Amino acid sequence: MGKGKIKLEKELLKKIKKFASMSGYSSPEEFITHCLEKEIAKLEEADSEEEIKKKLKGLGYIS
Repeated sequence: MGKGKIKLEKELLKKIKKFASMSGYSSPEEFITHCLEKEIAKLEEADSEEEIKKKLKGLGYIS
């Protein structure tokens, strides 16, 4: 698997590290990957682009 880089705000990274550790993940990266995979799986269940947009709105990602 290739690796990419993303930038996160320091406060968010601090929370990620805290919850990754509390949840038993081996690293913050593993925690982030798991969270993203769960959210993507929810979106993949959508039947149409309109339904995907509705779900993203509900999650607060788009307005």
